[in-house]
Amino acid sequence: MKEHDRLVATGLVVLMLVLGLGFLVHRSSRFAGSAWGGVLGVSGAALMFVPLAYMVVKRIPPLKRVVTRQVPMRTLLVWHVYAGIVGPILGLLHTGHKFISPLGISLTAMMLVVVLSGFIGRYLMGQFAQTIREKKDMLTGLELAYRQTAGELAAHPEQVAIVRPLAGFWSRLAAGLLLARPAAGPVTTSTPVRVLRLSESMADLEYAIKTHEAFKRWFAGWLKFHIVISLVLYILLAMHIWAGIYFGLRWFQ
Repeated sequence: MKEHDRLVATGLVVLMLVLGLGFLVHRSSRFAGSAWGGVLGVSGAALMFVPLAYMVVKRIPPLKRVVTRQVPMRTLLVWHVYAGIVGPILGLLHTGHKFISPLGISLTAMMLVVVLSGFIGRYLMGQFAQTIREKKDMLTGLELAYRQTAGELAAHPEQVAIVRPLAGFWSRLAAGLLLARPAAGPVTTSTPVRVLRLSESMADLEYAIKTHEAFKRWFAGWLKFHIVISLVLYILLAMHIWAGIYFGLRWFQ
C-alpha cells in the first residue's frame, strides 16, 4: 500500500471503531429493518464480498491471468482493502446499534476482528518488507566500504597484526582504547578501527535482517489465520442474509 492509501485506510478503520462504540450513546430498534437500513445492509454485504472475489482471483492462476489483463493485482488489492473496511462500516450503520440476536452480535464482532487483523497484518508486513529492503541496501554499502578498507589494511601487514588479536567479543569492546595510539607509517591506526567498526555494523545488520525475515515468515501464518476467520465471517454473513430473507419475506405471504 502506498502512503496515501495507508492513511486513508487508517482513517476508515478509526471511523469503524468509533461507529462500533456508538451503541453507548445511540440505539435504534427499528432502523435495521427500515428502507435506509436495508440499503445500508445490502450495500455493506455486497462490498464485503469483494475481498472474497480478490482471494479467489489471486489463488486461481487461469482466472488471475484473465482478470489482470484488464486490472492489475495492485489495483485489486486496493479495492480489497477499501471494500473490506467500508463494507463493515455500512454494516455497523445498518445495525442501528441494536445488538440483540446472537447471530447479529457474532457477525458484528467477526467483522471488527477481520478488519483489524487484515489492516494490522497488512501494515506490519509492508513495514517488515520495507525495513528489510532498507537494511539490505545499507549492508551492501557497508560491504563495499569494508572491502575498500580491508584492501588498504592488507597492504600493511603490521596493521593486520594489530587487528587479529581483537577478533573476540570482549577484545572488540576495548578496540577503541587499544587502537587510539598513533602509529608510524602511511596508514594510521584509524584503518583497523574502521575495519572493526564496519565488521560489527555488518554483523548487526545481518542479525537485524534475519530477525525481520523471521517475523515476516511468522506473519505468513497470520495470513492463514486471516483467511480462516474471513471464511467464518462469510458463513455468518450468509446465515444473516438467509435469516433476513426468511423472517422478512414470510410476512408478505
